[in-house]
Amino acid sequence: MSNNPLTKDSKIPRPFLKWAGGKRQLLFELEKRLPHSILESGIIDRYVEPFVGGGAMFFYLENNYQVKKSILMDVNVELIMTYRVIQNDSKHLISILKDIEDKHLQKSEEDRKKNYYSIRDEFNTQLDEIDYLHYDHDWIQRAAHLIFLNKTCFNGLFRLNSKGEFNVPFGRYQNPTICDEPNLKSAHDSLKKTELLCTDFTQSQQFIDEGTLVYLDPPYRPLNNTSHFTGYSRDGFTDDDQKKLAEFYKKMDKKGAQLILSNSDPKNHDQKDDFFDKLYYGYNIERVPAKRNINSKTSRRGEIKELIIRNYSY
Repeated sequence: MSNNPLTKDSKIPRPFLKWAGGKRQLLFELEKRLPHSILESGIIDRYVEPFVGGGAMFFYLENNYQVKKSILMDVNVELIMTYRVIQNDSKHLISILKDIEDKHLQKSEEDRKKNYYSIRDEFNTQLDEIDYLHYDHDWIQRAAHLIFLNKTCFNGLFRLNSKGEFNVPFGRYQNPTICDEPNLKSAHDSLKKTELLCTDFTQSQQFIDEGTLVYLDPPYRPLNNTSHFTGYSRDGFTDDDQKKLAEFYKKMDKKGAQLILSNSDPKNHDQKDDFFDKLYYGYNIERVPAKRNINSKTSRRGEIKELIIRNYSY
């Protein structure tokens, strides 16, 4: 194994969206904690990821291990829609994104700002018009708009308000890469045999049995009272949801699944906060270094500790 998973193969697709809490910088810590049988054989019989987000862990495993079956899920309907478009019609998506990029980059900064808000308004206006259940041409245009907004918004956040609207303001980038054609093509190749579902994490249990590798990367618990970014979906992810997830974890443990979960470490802010230590008492809880890069205040970016929790030894 390489000391740095990110240097193994430059063709490995990166997440096609900037994603708060993305796992690219934590991949080394996650990989070395994979079950021994997987590290030795290079084979994953079944992989389930109920909170796929940007997909860094999936893309890495898919391109470095023999993954016989993979099921990716997320409650975020816009995200799963975009995954399906990349899976089914990446060529058309790339064509639309190239056109959007060419027109956007030719504009002045003020006109870029106007263009951004125009596309954001259109994206939000169409919220109730899109048929999220049946794949059609409208999905491709919407996926292109989502990627555009993500690549040009402030801090590269994906955030929805309580109405399900994308509400991140314009970001000032000199030359943003809106259409990353090589990466989208690689992502398409990786997703060819993958099952994609838009559903709550509890619904993943039907795909999980003994020996299934399950990676759980929920929206992180806020580190303090002022950092409440859980807006990946209109309903957010509360402490009650974290407790529900812990119960799900225990239930899947009893089924014989191999579970690995990541989350924020409350002890970064308060050494007495043992929220997760209590929830996952009896499991392997480790604190590993990580960098938090997406924060509105530069002073709050930098190395912190994050949690990796497993139900097996390595």
